[in-house]
Amino acid sequence: MHDWKKAYAPAAQQEFEEHQGPVLFYNETVIDHFTNPRNVGEMADADGYALIGDPSCGDQMKLWIKVEQGILVDIKFKSFGCPGAIATSSMATVLAKGKSISEAKKLTDDDVIRALGGIPENKAHCSLMGVGALHAAIRDYEQRHVNVSPESDSEHAP
Repeated sequence: MHDWKKAYAPAAQQEFEEHQGPVLFYNETVIDHFTNPRNVGEMADADGYALIGDPSCGDQMKLWIKVEQGILVDIKFKSFGCPGAIATSSMATVLAKGKSISEAKKLTDDDVIRALGGIPENKAHCSLMGVGALHAAIRDYEQRHVNVSPESDSEHAP
């Protein structure tokens, strides 16, 4: 098993030190989601999938969702990026898991930032990936399951 703290905590600390001070200060919740990201992995039997990235900084995220009776019963992601990108991706999956499709579609970047207790302003663009990938995976799910309307939470007919 990969030890996230040993591999990535030094990078977060180095980023903080390089920018000297509160400009890039990450709170404990952000650091926790960066060093111990939730819902990491891939999903072979996903109902929806998205791959998105931020060309301005090189961050990239893959996200898979599993839907049963209109509920996001499982969600997995893999992200390559800075501490803020990984933490916001992790928190987005936590907030979405167990929600209905319509509830998950209402999730915003601000919801993720609030749940993390804030992130530095110059890292706010990082929060866009998690929610963006979630919404893209939901669109993929809706396109794959033609009997599911975008406004409906019901599973497609067998």
